[in-house]
Parts: sequence; C-alpha cells; structure tokens
Amino acid sequence: MTPESTIGKLKSSRQCSFVIITLIYLAATLLGIWAFAALKDSHFLLRLFAADFAATVFVWLWGVIFSNSSVYDPYWSVAPPLMLTGYAIYCGASSWPVVLMLIAVWYWAIRLTGNWAYTFPDLNKQDWRYDMYKEKFPRLWHVVNFTGINLMPTIVVFLAMVPGFLLIDQTASSLLLSNLWTWSGFVVCIGAATLQLVSDTQAHRFRKAHRGEVCTVGLWSRSRHPNYLGEILMWWGVYMMYLTVGAGCQSCGGILLPAIGALANTCLFVFISIPMMEKRQIANKPGYAAYRKNVRMLI
Repeated sequence: MTPESTIGKLKSSRQCSFVIITLIYLAATLLGIWAFAALKDSHFLLRLFAADFAATVFVWLWGVIFSNSSVYDPYWSVAPPLMLTGYAIYCGASSWPVVLMLIAVWYWAIRLTGNWAYTFPDLNKQDWRYDMYKEKFPRLWHVVNFTGINLMPTIVVFLAMVPGFLLIDQTASSLLLSNLWTWSGFVVCIGAATLQLVSDTQAHRFRKAHRGEVCTVGLWSRSRHPNYLGEILMWWGVYMMYLTVGAGCQSCGGILLPAIGALANTCLFVFISIPMMEKRQIANKPGYAAYRKNVRMLI
C-alpha cells in the first residue's frame, strides 16, 4: 500500500479523521506553549500572539499535507478557551470577573466545537468556500489558503480575545470584585452562545426534514443569520466584561482601543461571511430571494 493510498484511507474514515485532527491540535498546543515560553522577555500580548501564530502555521501545514483547509475549521473555537485559560493559570488570576469570563468562553467554545463535530464528515470533504477560492485563484491558492483562510481568522479572533487577556492581566495581582459590566457582559456571552445553540439546532432539524428548502422556522423567521448574530454578540460580551477594569486602565488602551477585536469580528461577518453565504443561497435556493426581502439580516 502506497503512502498516498494510506492517507486516502485515513481521510475517508470519520473516526480516523477525528483522531488526526485531535493529534494535530494537541501538537499545535504544545508548539504554542513553547513559542510563548521562548519570548519570556517580551510583552505578554506579543508572547500570546506568537503562540497563536505558531499554532496556526502548524495547523495550516497539516491542512496542506492532507489537501484540506478545513483542518483549520475548529481552530476558531478551540484556541480561545485554551489560550485564555492557560494565560489565567500562568498569571494566577482567579478573581470573579476572570472566572465568569472563562465560564462564558468555555460554554461558547464547547457548543461551537460540538456543532463543528456534528457536521464534520471526514478529511475528504472541505468547506465549499475553500473550494470556491481554489477554483477562483488557482495560482494564488497557497497564498489565499494561508493568509485568508488560516491567518486572517486567527488575527481577528486574537484581537477579539485581547480584552480577555487584559482583564486577566489587570486582575492577576488582586481579587477584583465583579460589577455591573462583569455581569452584563457575562449575560450577553451566555445569551449569545445559547442563541447559536438554539438556531443551529433548529437549522439541523429543519434541513433533515426539508432538504434544499429555506429554513424559516423559529429564530430563522426573525433573523436570516441568528447563529452569526450570536458569534458577533459573544465577543462584544467579552469586551463588556473587560470594562470591569478597562474604564480606569489607560495602560490597557482605555475603553476604545480594545474594542477593535469585537469590531473586526463584526465586520468579518457583516461584510464577508454573510454576503458570501447569501450569494450562494440565492443561487441554490429559489425561495431565498423572497426570504431575504421579508426577514432582516441580523436583528
């Protein structure tokens, strides 16, 4: 049996594909820890980004090896809880604002990773958007793959995590009490992840019973993208929790600068992900154009 046929056989098995993805992410985590430790004299945000970047490159390389850029797909929900929790442990931060932030992030991450696992077929299948990019930019595919599919989401999510890192850093040396911002952000985060859970469950059930039709039930009758709305609100919730300390912390960038990540995440969905998805839906589902006229995009 040739190496190519062996890889092909492993990719065709859903169980083997899960094992492969798990091993890749475990190794990426160890590489990230090494990168963080190697820059011990640098600013903590630079060390964290170096860890994130190293892990992203590692995952991207395995995506190239398996000719499947969807190896990166779970990174979006796996990296934040590991990085935020790891940094909190490293700093010894255990104040209520940090604990509540971590609970919210883990709830969101478990839910989102579970949804990825539920829809993951095997390593033979790749997200339709990546196939589209590959056909559209054949000569630039590897550049698009690395910068657009892997690195750009990593940067956006890292920026969205910055308020969480700042919250951890500022509360590491004291048991800061929670306040209105803490609980408001926590409620927004839990509500956002629950919104995603309900909307994705409704969509999965509808698609099983009505294949090829436009989902207009439940939350989908009120919003064309309630799952994306949840993803947007999640990181604004983390930013709100940062305001527990951010309002009086000029060294953190004050109130406005740390909001860049949540804003970038919002723009990613509003100006890239949603238009791309809707263009495909209009082309594939005859009833989507009418649905688009009658139902708002987000709220």
